[in-house]
Amino acid sequence: MTLSSLTPRRIALAVAALCTATPSLTFAQQDMAPANAWRQCTAYPDDASRLACFDLWAREQPAESTIGPLTKETTPNAATASSGDSGTTVQLRPPAAVVAETEAPIPNGGCRDAAFSEVSRFWELEDNTDCGTFSFRGYRPVSVMFAAGNTVNRQPTSGNPVNSASSETNYNKQEMRLQLSVRTKLASGLLTGSDSKYRDSLWLGYSQQSYWQLFSSDISRPFRNTDHEPEVVYVYPTTAELPFGWRWRYSGVGLVHQSNGQSDPLSRSWNRYYLMTGFELPYRMTVDARIWKRINESAEKDNNPNIQDYIGRSELRLGWHVNQRNWLGLTARGSLNGHGKGSGRVEWMHTLGEGWMGGKSNLRLHASVFSGYGDSLIDYNYKRTVFSVGFSLLDF
Repeated sequence: MTLSSLTPRRIALAVAALCTATPSLTFAQQDMAPANAWRQCTAYPDDASRLACFDLWAREQPAESTIGPLTKETTPNAATASSGDSGTTVQLRPPAAVVAETEAPIPNGGCRDAAFSEVSRFWELEDNTDCGTFSFRGYRPVSVMFAAGNTVNRQPTSGNPVNSASSETNYNKQEMRLQLSVRTKLASGLLTGSDSKYRDSLWLGYSQQSYWQLFSSDISRPFRNTDHEPEVVYVYPTTAELPFGWRWRYSGVGLVHQSNGQSDPLSRSWNRYYLMTGFELPYRMTVDARIWKRINESAEKDNNPNIQDYIGRSELRLGWHVNQRNWLGLTARGSLNGHGKGSGRVEWMHTLGEGWMGGKSNLRLHASVFSGYGDSLIDYNYKRTVFSVGFSLLDF
């Protein structure tokens, strides 16, 4: 029988015969999934039955399903039908659902995947939050802010006489606060192993904070101080479930150098190592804690003796996601030796706009109030209160 002899009447009779004579092969009664039902049509020995079977399968597909064009090409997963006397072989392309079974899985969003908590994505604690090594990510907020202090350090001093300014500079109390902060992941799975759901990681970070005397035209608008802070951080995931829905998420250790790159008498620098840990109430609150120890220097090279008594030896940071667009933070530093020095910072961030791909934007309206010692290295032993407002870009 040829393709030209298959009249509608003959096809209808063939379909009826199939449904009555071989009910075990009808689509209504077959056990396999509908996406694979087309494969059974290839089992029929004669052209009429096979083509009628394909026709019946096509009519039962949902309206949005499509069958690819007929072609003489040969591909894996393709069903073929011969046209009898003509000897021509054509291909019926399988439905998209079948093709999808052989395609590579769609990659997840990694450290951008909102299905995971903020802490997990920030430190890439889980296998599916991995965004790879040697790619740049944000660390601390990248900020441009107007800052107004109740006072300004016009003649910085130090416990080392070599590092005390001999005269005042007419700095303005109003200035600009600029911050740049980036990091990159050097390695992961160092101790957790490739077969673990969770990932440890090693990071290299760099932060820079500047106070720019933009409004001091009489002294040529200088940068009053710029602090440079490179660091190496190792983070290990933890999975302990705590009361009231809290989770202990990570622990870590770091080594950090901080200096302002100036010459004497304004040179300031120190080195320290720290331990840190973090907790979260997913999508609502976070708690991050650090404790550090200064690496000692000789008295002659120490630009800022007893800096740890002023800036502190520990830090506790609380974060609260009030709602989808507003976040409140509190950071407290203490010396832990009873001297009563340290600092506190209260922050508010409001999300601006929408993300490029329809997700949450990383741009924030950012306001903060700082009070205490160590707002910058040049002010390590100088107490002041500063209000700042501007824009910040979070992790990118």
